[in-house]
Amino acid sequence: MFVRIVKMGFHEDKVEAFLNNFEQVKQDIRNFPGNRFLELYRDKNNPNVFFTYSYWEDEADLENYRNSELFIEVWAFTKQLFSQKPEAWSVDKLVTLE
Repeated sequence: MFVRIVKMGFHEDKVEAFLNNFEQVKQDIRNFPGNRFLELYRDKNNPNVFFTYSYWEDEADLENYRNSELFIEVWAFTKQLFSQKPEAWSVDKLVTLE
């Protein structure tokens, strides 16, 4: 399993559009084959910056998602709202403490 972290900065007047769209698509993303977990975070110091954390079974599952109609539609909508270039990391999950 690995984690995909995406940092996105939005124009202030576009944040609500992003949140509304995320609300509509979050279950579809979470239920995509290979996705095991999805969270959305908002930066404490800059309310226009958000992070998504998604857990994937393997890299092929993420690539299948990134090539899917769902991702293409979500990304086409979301990228219009950006105030800065998004950043993304794929990291291996090593330890979880609960």
